[in-house]
Amino acid sequence: MIHVCSLALLHDTVAATGARHVVSLLGSEENLVRPRGIAPGNHLWLQLHDISEPSDGHVHPASGHVEALIGFVERWERADPLVIHCFAGVSRSTAAAFVAVCTLNPGRSETSIAKALRRASPTATPNIRIIALADHVLGRSGRMVDAITSIGQGVLAEAAPFQLDLHGH
Repeated sequence: MIHVCSLALLHDTVAATGARHVVSLLGSEENLVRPRGIAPGNHLWLQLHDISEPSDGHVHPASGHVEALIGFVERWERADPLVIHCFAGVSRSTAAAFVAVCTLNPGRSETSIAKALRRASPTATPNIRIIALADHVLGRSGRMVDAITSIGQGVLAEAAPFQLDLHGH
C-alpha cells in the first residue's frame, strides 16, 4: 500500500502505517528529518521544487529524479507500506504515487489508476512535469499525461493523508 501525506504529517503517517520506506519530494531548503524506523537506504529524497517550468533559484523536476523514483519503487519489496510525501501532499507526492502505481502495474490502465487517485484524494493535483517525464521513461506513449489531464485539478483545500491501493481492489 502507498500512503501519501504532507511534510507536517510525515512522522505520524509513518508511525500509523508501519511504513519502512519513504519518498520525500522537497526542495533543498526544507528541514527534513528522516522518520524513526526508516533506514537510510529506505529513504529517497528527491530534491526538487513544485514547478512545471524552469525558474531561477528552483530545482526543476528532471529525468534523473523520475528515474531514481522508478528504481526505488522497483526495489521496494512491498512487505510494508510506502509513504510518499511532499510539502503539502497535493502535487509532487500525488504525481509520485501515480508514477509508483503505474511502474508496479505495467498492464493496468493509466486511466483506471488516475481515477483511483482522484477517488482517494479530491485535492490531488499531480505535477504534470513529473508525470510527463515518467510517461516517457516508462514508455507509456502519452497515456499517463492524458489520464492525469482527464481527472482535472483537485479541489483547493488542505490535503488529507490518503492511501492508494497498488492493485485496484
